[in-house]
Amino acid sequence: MEKTILIDGKQVTFKSTAATPLRYKRQFGKDFFADIIKLSALDGLNSKKIDMKKIDKLDFDVFYNVIWVLAKTADHKIPDPLTWLDGFDEFPLFDIIPELQELILSSIKTKKK
Repeated sequence: MEKTILIDGKQVTFKSTAATPLRYKRQFGKDFFADIIKLSALDGLNSKKIDMKKIDKLDFDVFYNVIWVLAKTADHKIPDPLTWLDGFDEFPLFDIIPELQELILSSIKTKKK
């Protein structure tokens, strides 16, 4: 699954494949699925429903890591996470995450037959 969104005036493509969890583990040394489950504390990743009390319990690195690995899966030329993020003056997480929700969830859901 693939999606392109506008971030800081740049078209950024994101993609999820079978290799995404392996790329995530290789880059960050953490389990992709375990980190995705941590994001479930936001009740569907919808910025209008976020319980601000739950924000304190979140590791925001997980957001940046998941977003980066989805971008890296779409474009292998993307540099390391810090260099890539430095390329943006603005990076509105709570606008980006809802845009990528379906893509993120496609990594852990099965298709009904």
